[in-house]
Amino acid sequence: MIELKTLQAYCHDLLEVDRFQDYCPNGLQVAGRETVQRLVTGVTASQALIDAAVEREADAILVHHGWFWRGEDPRIVGMKHRRLATLLQHGISLLAYHLPLDAHPVHGNNAQLAQRLGLSVEGRFGPEAPQIGLYGGLPGAETGDAFASRIEKALGRAPLHVAGSDRPVRTVAWCSGAAQSYIEAAVALGVDAFLTGEASEQTVHVARECGIHFYAAGHHATERDGARALGEHLSAEFGLEVEFVDIPNPV
Repeated sequence: MIELKTLQAYCHDLLEVDRFQDYCPNGLQVAGRETVQRLVTGVTASQALIDAAVEREADAILVHHGWFWRGEDPRIVGMKHRRLATLLQHGISLLAYHLPLDAHPVHGNNAQLAQRLGLSVEGRFGPEAPQIGLYGGLPGAETGDAFASRIEKALGRAPLHVAGSDRPVRTVAWCSGAAQSYIEAAVALGVDAFLTGEASEQTVHVARECGIHFYAAGHHATERDGARALGEHLSAEFGLEVEFVDIPNPV
């Protein structure tokens, strides 16, 4: 068991939250019980995840996608009211870490994605600081289709593959989630392929015209492992009962 404020402070320091100018508040978003023994982790603080936490009698939920995003309607009505009411009724805290959980070199989404795909990490890239994207390579060159199969096997879903080049894939840049706008930064690195979660209409043209393999493997699928890995670390560090609950999402 750990005090909620101690858990929050530990995650704050571990994930270096103060380095990031984010689109939402990182850390404790909803306060529940003062102590935590049972923790549920997941990708998004949806009603389905909250209900799963209630079923498991969790003290807190830790996610990558929390609430209170910049520019959203601030009123506590409708869906937001139902979610918040459920947490408050059951005394469950909500902690969320967005960009800090993308960027962490061990427990982060991108570091974990590298492990799952067997990619070496050589450095960071991205259009802003601190950079959250990673680049590196495969143990050996493989065809674009073979790399797509590697992604499907690792993540459990077939990626969208835009073969902007017929050259083999050896060097890769990647950034989980909705980082399709990073493709030009990946092109500037000179890598063979760029992998992210989502695609935009213009991403296809950039891939074709700049001669790079592009893979969109799913926002949810590329961001499952950060919250899972962080939860496993917290379990080992503090003896917490932690369960990752995957709420399927086709996007």
